[in-house]
Amino acid sequence: QVQLVESGGGLVQAGGSLRLSCAASARPFSNYAMAWFRQAPGQERDFVAAIRWKAGNTNYADSVKGRFTISRDNAKNTVFLQMSSLKPEDTAVYYCAAALFGSGGVRPDSYNYWGQGTQVTVSS
Repeated sequence: QVQLVESGGGLVQAGGSLRLSCAASARPFSNYAMAWFRQAPGQERDFVAAIRWKAGNTNYADSVKGRFTISRDNAKNTVFLQMSSLKPEDTAVYYCAAALFGSGGVRPDSYNYWGQGTQVTVSS
C-alpha cells in the first residue's frame, strides 16, 4: 500500500509563492513517476506537473509553465511543487499522485496512488 501525504498549502496573495510537499511511502521511491494535479469544486481533476521515475524528464501544463517547478528528492521520498507568480485561477485542492515506472503522463488514470490533497487559495 503506497501512501502519499501532501502539505504546504495555504492562503497567499496573487503574485506570491508557495511550495507544496508530498511525502511518499513508496519504495523504492525512485521507481515511481510523481505528479501534481489540482481540482476546483465542481471541476474535473486537471494535470499540473509530473516528473518521470528516476528523476527523468518533467512535464507541465501550459497554464503553469515558467511559474511552477516540480522536483524530487529520492533519498527523502519526497516530491515538491514550487509555485511562483501565483494567480487566483491557481486556487484549487492540489493532489499528489504516483505511478510505478510511470513516464509522467497527463491523464489522472495514469496514476495508481493518490494523496488526500492540500488546499491552495490565491487571493486577488
